[in-house]
Amino acid sequence: MCGICGEIRFDGQKASAERLQRMGDCLARRGPDGSGQVMRGRVGLGHRRLKIIDLSDKAEQPMVDPELGLTIAFNGCIYNYPELRKELEGKGYRFFSHGDTEVILKAYHAWGRDCVKRFHGMFAFAIHERDSGRVLLARDRFGIKPLYLSQNAERLYIASSLPAILKTGDVDTTIDREALHHYMTFHAVVPPPLTILKGVRKLPPATTRLIEADGSFHDDVFWAPEFGPRPGDDKLSADDWRDRVLEALKTAVARRMVADVPVGVLLSGGVDSSLIVGLLAEAGQKDLNTFSIGFEDANGEVGNEFEFSDLIANHYGTEHHKIFVPGSELMEHLPGTIAAMSEPMVSYDNVGFYLLSREVSKHIKVVQSGQGADEIFGGYHWYPPMVGANDSLAAYSHAFFDRSHERLQSHIAPEWHTETDVSREFVERHFAMPGAENPVDKALRIDAHVMLVDDPVKRVDNMTMAWGLEARVPFLDHELVELAARVPASEKLKQDGKGVLKEVARQVVPSAVIDRKKGYFPVPQLKYISGPYLDMVRDTLTSENARSRGLFRGDYLETLFADPAAHITPLRGSELWQVALLELWLQQQGI
Repeated sequence: MCGICGEIRFDGQKASAERLQRMGDCLARRGPDGSGQVMRGRVGLGHRRLKIIDLSDKAEQPMVDPELGLTIAFNGCIYNYPELRKELEGKGYRFFSHGDTEVILKAYHAWGRDCVKRFHGMFAFAIHERDSGRVLLARDRFGIKPLYLSQNAERLYIASSLPAILKTGDVDTTIDREALHHYMTFHAVVPPPLTILKGVRKLPPATTRLIEADGSFHDDVFWAPEFGPRPGDDKLSADDWRDRVLEALKTAVARRMVADVPVGVLLSGGVDSSLIVGLLAEAGQKDLNTFSIGFEDANGEVGNEFEFSDLIANHYGTEHHKIFVPGSELMEHLPGTIAAMSEPMVSYDNVGFYLLSREVSKHIKVVQSGQGADEIFGGYHWYPPMVGANDSLAAYSHAFFDRSHERLQSHIAPEWHTETDVSREFVERHFAMPGAENPVDKALRIDAHVMLVDDPVKRVDNMTMAWGLEARVPFLDHELVELAARVPASEKLKQDGKGVLKEVARQVVPSAVIDRKKGYFPVPQLKYISGPYLDMVRDTLTSENARSRGLFRGDYLETLFADPAAHITPLRGSELWQVALLELWLQQQGI
């Protein structure tokens, strides 16, 4: 719903309003409806506002509560804020606004850092305590809302985007070797706290960080659900699981209608987004706006799924908007798409979400989106091979990794090599954590808590917020996810994946969108790079900037240039686009 930034000094100096302004200006598109700063000596907080709840100036940010001695800069939405407000009023708290921001302030005062456990929603915020000088940072359970950090002995910068932190001009922009290994191996996912730059980190999801006035801090992970059955779950039938998931999903979708402006739906025509539309229609939602996007066909792949989105839109009588993007416009808007990325994101559909969000923002400010269902309910093709795998690590890395550690050594220049296979080691550590015993649950957990956060979720946030559009993701309602984590893997993997969710969908939407072949946001021009796209990436990767940076071996690049379509990763990604996107992003950020 907004963009936040801040500077906290530990060296006795005052925070700089001018630096804060530069960061805030970089976040302007996230919050086009207003801006503000609060400077308190060594602490400065900034905010860019997108008005969704309590449209009055009483809810402007940063919000100061002089009675409690607290100041907050908040990005996100707390869906259960009316219930929390009523509870806090019962404790004697008095409110001067009508939105969720003030509820967070009072909740923190009442319950301390554990207040986040009571929140249903998406959030990233910073709260400054006037009397102690402490600052609390918090990020929601799935990292739906981003929070980037740059800290040294003298100061801490925070912001909703990495580029905003770069605007301080006071950040180490050296490439992080370990992050580069993840980017090239773990399908461009760079797990927190790392980013591709040494000088910038990100607060992990489901984490609060309490920072003392001297810069020391303590992190607390406030949510880590167990994957697997609970006592008594073995007595539940497939129909029982279906009915429980349906009720939880109804609640999740209804929660995300909380707004003082209309809420629409991004409708791809797949099961997930169609189910959201169906549940809203069943609940009596009228005049629902839905939006779909399509591209030109390329290399035999169809570039749109309008057939299925039309079916759902006609079935429920939505106000449907179809957006077709010709190849020429795709090329025209690639620089804007890359500029909107907080980190390099290789998925082709970034440009799709970017252009879709542009059109949607002309009509409404808030949409629901189907992201997360595949990771939560087992929709990907690499889950079935995990069943009964003797070596779950090998099975997962074989399906998900873009290249082996050995192959990577021949793709990147020697000075960027890591001594060990850091990506495989990361997955191995994650798989060894308690709370997920069978191989499928191990894969679902790492995908839900790592891959999902730093690929689909980040993509949706970055591309929608580039146009002042807020995206809400009901499949990441934490109570729904806690339930899904208990559903037996056998139920999830039925019907070629998402079996239990497809059974839910059969209670709601036409079967034609359920039994179809699984689709995705197709942008074939960026998978089979040719013509002007090939010229663009060749120019980028052979430019003076790229040569002086020296990330990639010249012989590897020449192999890619010669036949881009022959070098596709196990997850159907273009190796050439992967390396080009990284260099394009670095150059876009002036690095």
